[in-house]
Amino acid sequence: MHMWETIKGSFEYGHPGFTGLSALIKIVYLMLAFGPGLASILTWMERRQSSLMQDRLGPNRANIGRFKAWGITHFLADALKFMVKEDFVPVKAHKFLFALAPVLALAPALIVAAIIPFGAPLCWGHLTEIVPTGTCGQAVDLQIARLDVGILFYFAISSLSVYGATLAGWSSYNKWAMMGGLRASSQMMSYEVTMGMAVLSMFLIYGTLEPGAMVAQQGYWPWQWGIWGIPTALSFFLFLTAAIAETKRTPFDIPEGEPEIIGYFVEYSGLRFGMFFLGEFIEIVFSSALMVTIFLGGWHLPFLDGLADRVPNIAFVLITHGAWIVKVFLFTGFQLLIRWSLPRFRSDQLMQLGWQRLLPVSIANVLITAGWILYSR
Repeated sequence: MHMWETIKGSFEYGHPGFTGLSALIKIVYLMLAFGPGLASILTWMERRQSSLMQDRLGPNRANIGRFKAWGITHFLADALKFMVKEDFVPVKAHKFLFALAPVLALAPALIVAAIIPFGAPLCWGHLTEIVPTGTCGQAVDLQIARLDVGILFYFAISSLSVYGATLAGWSSYNKWAMMGGLRASSQMMSYEVTMGMAVLSMFLIYGTLEPGAMVAQQGYWPWQWGIWGIPTALSFFLFLTAAIAETKRTPFDIPEGEPEIIGYFVEYSGLRFGMFFLGEFIEIVFSSALMVTIFLGGWHLPFLDGLADRVPNIAFVLITHGAWIVKVFLFTGFQLLIRWSLPRFRSDQLMQLGWQRLLPVSIANVLITAGWILYSR
């Protein structure tokens, strides 16, 4: 009876267990359902999209009975294959670090989701009532953690994935894998600087590093979003370029480059390889979500302006979450398109672009943004 009262009390706003329970629900949904779920769909979507662009059939064999759906069940077949495939570990590999590397590649990609706002606040206790904007006294943010240093948290955690790539190459006791790990680590560290400078200019505009506060400062209409303006548009371009390099996607896929380059996880198989494979797509999902948050208005869309005053709170929250999903999905699809549109850089070209082109431009952009803000005041 006491346990039941404790569980029942956890659903009451203000109860000591309410915050933990709501955070747990948001973690399970965003980190364990939405992120990996969309990433799995993207593995099929990339193959299907590439086949259309190259005028070939693409995935069409993995069907469940008469359920074909253009081969969308291929990602289920991939997951089954990863689970039953032999988990081979090289004899001279460092066993502990060899096992740790996939975790360091996948875990940071999931943890960074903690700061992403994915919908309007939920007014607990008044879900079926019309709650005008700003009048809810029991608001539950659709965001796992509101941190004043939210964007810095993103960089701090995402940078740990560098260790995953480096340790995977080194611990395999394979000189080609080690070279792939060195390529990956140098590339990821190089473009993190540009990404940070791009966010710095947006920090000067917003005056905060908290993603939820950034979304709140953007309006429902596109011209009120963070991307509009010369310094902000340049920041968006720099952030997008650096994010593609961070996720090691074409034209920045030098660390792995399947057709002709030996990558840092060449010795991995089974579920360990699957963790590297899925981690890359999860990075695409949440880097897209962060760009939507900073530059594209988050969950705001024009038809949502004033909707909170006309529909129940739960309906408004679900609609805003749907708008956020659509934005993130379209942006991930855009990143997939780039893979079959641009040729791969050489290593020297990639490093030259990062240090001699994008970094000076990002520094100049910060100075331009600061001057623009000073002049406008």
